[in-house]
Amino acid sequence: MASKVQVGIIGCGNIFNAYVKGCRAFPILDLVACADIEPARAQAKAAEHGLRALSVETLLADPDIRIVVNLTVPAAHAEVSLAAIVAGKNVHSEKPLATTRTDGRRILAAAEAQGVLVGCAPDTFMGGGLQTCRKLLDDGWIGRPVAAVAFMLGHGMEHWHPNPEFFYKPGAGPMFDMGPYYLTALVSLLGPAVRVTASAQISFPERLITSQPNFGQRIKVETPTHVAGVLDFASGAVGTIITSFDVWSHSLPRIEIYGTEGSLSVPDPNTFGGPVRVRRAGAQEWSEIPLTHGYTENMRGIGVADMAHALTTGRPHRANDAMAYHVLDLMQSFLDASVAGRHIAIESSCTRPTALPLGLQPGQLDA
Repeated sequence: MASKVQVGIIGCGNIFNAYVKGCRAFPILDLVACADIEPARAQAKAAEHGLRALSVETLLADPDIRIVVNLTVPAAHAEVSLAAIVAGKNVHSEKPLATTRTDGRRILAAAEAQGVLVGCAPDTFMGGGLQTCRKLLDDGWIGRPVAAVAFMLGHGMEHWHPNPEFFYKPGAGPMFDMGPYYLTALVSLLGPAVRVTASAQISFPERLITSQPNFGQRIKVETPTHVAGVLDFASGAVGTIITSFDVWSHSLPRIEIYGTEGSLSVPDPNTFGGPVRVRRAGAQEWSEIPLTHGYTENMRGIGVADMAHALTTGRPHRANDAMAYHVLDLMQSFLDASVAGRHIAIESSCTRPTALPLGLQPGQLDA
């Protein structure tokens, strides 16, 4: 059994509790501390979960903490990750890696210079649902993938989120907020993309908040809220993705992959479970496939645990910086393509992360 790796979390917002639960499901992780720009919030979470509440500076200076989990708001991801890297920490960030390519490249360059690892959510592709899809594809159940579709359609966050304004600012919107789940799933299953194009628009210039505590306030929309994109994958498959905060209802799938020998229905990439369905050529109906892998519950933190295994064994980690930057590059390229009215060649690339082995026990990531 590898020695435990100490972890500290910066950012004690909505997703914090899920990360605490997820990290504590893996014996290799020792979650010891948390910090937040609002000290009272860090103190409350520390008391709730038996952690040390520290200032950001003190957490980064702690020589025993090897991994910093960055759960700050997207606009702060780059600043906090860079500070942690400069302090010699390995970093796992919530999605997206950054809100601009420039900041994304700065993070990658700083990590390489410091000799530390950088990882990024989503790590849902390591869950049982998407790992089952990966095995079906690798085993040839639908033949050679030729096309894929991905749809994330809803009507925004102002109806339920307590602070929805940032969702409508640059660096957010449906593509940067939810696109990482769908694009990471596609890249983990089909590999990197080499070219994209898209059309994007702001359908409603203002949004009315109907959630508490800011009921009645209006939000000025400053980033596209409906983005329709096309991807050419290096493998030859063609993908279609639509992310929207402008749709009241729909009956579209989340993700489907179409192959020369059949079709694969992929579960919600914002979850870790199923269902997974296949309809092979000639079949009269879809068949639900039993999941081949575990980790089907909400396992936020599985990417952190995978990074810890990488630190102790020297193997690559799966939710890595190259894939996270490639997803960031794709998202920004969709918006750029819409403005430019053309296809954009993608300069970044990555490799498909290694599939998880079969038969893993809870808390285990290597066979």
